[in-house]
Amino acid sequence: LCPCLIYGAYIFLPFDAPLLPTVSARLVYTLRCTAFATFPIVLGMIVSGISRLCSSALEPFGELHQEVEIHHTYVSQSLHLFILYFFNMAVLATYLPQELLKLIPLLTGLFAISRLIFWMSYAVGRSFRAFGFSMTFLPLLAMLLWNLYGMFILEPENLLS
Repeated sequence: LCPCLIYGAYIFLPFDAPLLPTVSARLVYTLRCTAFATFPIVLGMIVSGISRLCSSALEPFGELHQEVEIHHTYVSQSLHLFILYFFNMAVLATYLPQELLKLIPLLTGLFAISRLIFWMSYAVGRSFRAFGFSMTFLPLLAMLLWNLYGMFILEPENLLS
């Protein structure tokens, strides 16, 4: 489903990436795009804090109840995946040709939407949250494989430069 969503958005959404000839300009563009990927994480932190305040626990920093634990786990997992996503996206931006830089905001949007889908389905059950997790993890895995391919096959002479 993820390749179909990315391909459809790439073809049908009417925007193009700006001309970014240098690596530093590409990294700044990637930083600006990935700032939007933090929205579901910040929203999860807000909801986690509110649920902790409204919890019926006698000690706010003691054992977490089910409704608080769901949000806490979501935020923790999302932060870990965001770190992996961010570093892979930064490396990906250095290897992509100019005409494919439109993928950077599209992958950012997919990450944010898939984390929200995972969060909504987290309370429903295991089989439902696997869909949201796979929408996050499989594009991340594809980026990692493309980055490794770019580093070791396309430009092995520039691996450490």
